[in-house]
Amino acid sequence: MKVLKFGGTSLGSEGSIRQVRKIVNSNGFPVTVVVSAIGDTTNELHKLALEAKEGSSHYLNTYESIRKRHEELSNNLCGKVIVELDEVFGKLLRILEGVYLLKELTSRSLDYILGVGELLSSLIIAAFFDSDNSRAKWFDSRSIIKTDASFGEANVLSDLTAKNIRAISKDFKAINVFPGFISGTIDNEFTTLGRGGSDYTASILASGLTADLLEIWTDVDGIMTADPRRVKRSRTLNTVSYEEALELSHFGAKVIYAQSIAPVFSADISVKVKNTFKPDEEGTLIASGNSNGGLIKGISSIDDISIISIRGNDSRDKRNFFPRLFKSLADNHIEIVFMTHSNAEYTVTMGFKSKDAEDALNSLKAEFSSSEDGTVIRPELLEKGYSLLALIGTQMKDQIGISGTMFNVLGKNGISIKAISQGSSERNISAIIPKDDLNKALNVLHESFFLSEMIRLNLFIIGTGNVGKAFLDQLKGQFKYLKEHHHLNVKIIGIANSRKMAFQKDGIPLSKWENHIAEGEMFSKEGFLEKMDNLNFRNAIFIDITASEDISNLYTDILRKSISVVTPNKIAATKSYDNYLELKEVSRKYRSKFLIETNVCAGLPVLSTLSDLIRSGDRVHKLEAVLSGTLNFLFNEYDGSVSFSNVIKKAKELGYTEPDPRLDISGEDVMRKLLILIRESTYKMEMDAIKINSFLPASCLTSSDLDDFYSKVEKEEAYFKSLYHASIKNKSRLKVVASYQDGVGKVALQEVDSSHPFYNLEGKDNVVLFYTDRYNDQPLVIKGAGAGAEVTASGIFADVLRIAQSDN
Repeated sequence: MKVLKFGGTSLGSEGSIRQVRKIVNSNGFPVTVVVSAIGDTTNELHKLALEAKEGSSHYLNTYESIRKRHEELSNNLCGKVIVELDEVFGKLLRILEGVYLLKELTSRSLDYILGVGELLSSLIIAAFFDSDNSRAKWFDSRSIIKTDASFGEANVLSDLTAKNIRAISKDFKAINVFPGFISGTIDNEFTTLGRGGSDYTASILASGLTADLLEIWTDVDGIMTADPRRVKRSRTLNTVSYEEALELSHFGAKVIYAQSIAPVFSADISVKVKNTFKPDEEGTLIASGNSNGGLIKGISSIDDISIISIRGNDSRDKRNFFPRLFKSLADNHIEIVFMTHSNAEYTVTMGFKSKDAEDALNSLKAEFSSSEDGTVIRPELLEKGYSLLALIGTQMKDQIGISGTMFNVLGKNGISIKAISQGSSERNISAIIPKDDLNKALNVLHESFFLSEMIRLNLFIIGTGNVGKAFLDQLKGQFKYLKEHHHLNVKIIGIANSRKMAFQKDGIPLSKWENHIAEGEMFSKEGFLEKMDNLNFRNAIFIDITASEDISNLYTDILRKSISVVTPNKIAATKSYDNYLELKEVSRKYRSKFLIETNVCAGLPVLSTLSDLIRSGDRVHKLEAVLSGTLNFLFNEYDGSVSFSNVIKKAKELGYTEPDPRLDISGEDVMRKLLILIRESTYKMEMDAIKINSFLPASCLTSSDLDDFYSKVEKEEAYFKSLYHASIKNKSRLKVVASYQDGVGKVALQEVDSSHPFYNLEGKDNVVLFYTDRYNDQPLVIKGAGAGAEVTASGIFADVLRIAQSDN
């Protein structure tokens, strides 16, 4: 025999009840069916009870609404309103009238009122099933499942209940319908079984009938790896053990309840969780023994947790401290959901559901405030705003590295851990974290343990000029490849230019980002930062593709939120040395990344190579470089046939310059790049310490705007021609060279002859020579295109991928 339990969502309409009958008829006979109240009836009955208690006559309207709905359902399913409904509603009304008159709602009265939902649904469903060839019979659970008089959550008298079940089984028909949740005392007073009561009813019946299987039918496909409302990519577990199911239940899984499966657990009866609306889906099997599958079976959570931390003053009374603590809480029916302690400091941290926290604190104060032996609590600390999450799995107790991975993933995403605990069964590792971080935590852990083959990156981008567009085009072109070959799912969550910004939680389509910006809201850097912070996404990366100092000033705050920063903007890294160190330190402290590869030589791997040298113990003692693709292009392109000002304009049109090419021409951009190289080589240096010999005539050093600059350069054409012809005469070429040695950094225009490594540097290429302890006689040379939107975008892309592939 099977026992089938159907929850309220499975019975929410006439159509769903007809679907339930199809399921029942497909399971073979005899079969036992346990039903919850229809739809949201229990909540409505609770509202009804409170209205009556408050003396509101509106309770009569609520009562009539409930009655009308059940009578209509009975009429539609059975062709009539069954007579038993009148008796139930009549008694309900009399009890409500008493509550209304006395303005008193006892736990006994509330049990009856709340239990009416199951009475009504079971009577209607039994009559509906019985109309199909008189094969169904209704049984009153109150006369079978016997309890004590603990109204609200009665304790089952197991032996008497089992005896009653055996007795009534002799009267079974093909379909035997029982109301869930409700029970009765020996004196036939109405009681209820508390949270998960209908499941508990089904489990008690399955155990008493030694059923072959208990099926719990609900509105989900089975037990999920995580709450699907919070983790969209959660998936159904094929099998879990009883022990795993109990752990999942304790830590917040809503599909099952620990108490409800205890009877079948003891009787070694398997449980199947299935979806009423997708009956062909396999569902989840809960069975004894070790379950198949991965080490981690699920990630559960309890949303609202408060923490109480207490410390004993004196170690003399340690033997009594814990007994007193637990007894004071037990006497007040307060459940501890989390606990960890330190013997050395005699400190205990406990987590409670927030609704119980104040009562717990008062209970502990009352217990220990009168101590005369020195063992007092000093001072009690109650903290709110936390959640509990737990990794659960039977086999993880024998596996090294589970805890390390869990805490590493949380830390990498800026999620602080208030307290940790590993259950004595070694089937769970739990942590207390800030409530605001729960969604992020569940998703990063689920991604790490269940979807390690696919990592989602959430990008927030400011700047959609030439480089920004090139980056987005490259991302669009590589999106499918990254997903298939590198298991990276890259999403643009927020994007902005200087005028507008747009956000979309599920990602802005790469083919439509321009439309989203055009239809977005007005841009403000504070608004962008606030929205990014409020979304609190995992694996978040902020990409600044501007030359704005205002945007660069946001980096420290962004890094503190454990959001990594990728940028070609050189301003932040070239402010004061203290500011530079702060960015590095904040990045380390909050486990975010500050990647600036494109600050020097666009997409060339200069800084990453330099970092590898330093980390491996090498030391840079000299460097020489051509760091401006723009200036290299200018002096390679200029031959006197076209004016120098027109060559500058051409470079700007090709996207080789900064938005304002004066930054390139003045040498300021080269100075910034050199300063970054010096600092990344671990040397302290300030911008004003770098010496620069400008190749520009004095008249070109100041200008009111770009047109004014072009005009002044045009007037100095003879000067630029003289530089060019002098280099030709000397059989050399002009290069703007940046160098550092013995604490001296400088930038100057130089003539280099054919023997020099820079002589054959073509077009917009850059080159860097590192002279180190290991590369002493022959320098390490990095050479390639150092300007242009495409290569800069590729450098940004490379930094994004480095973050995706980093483990710390």
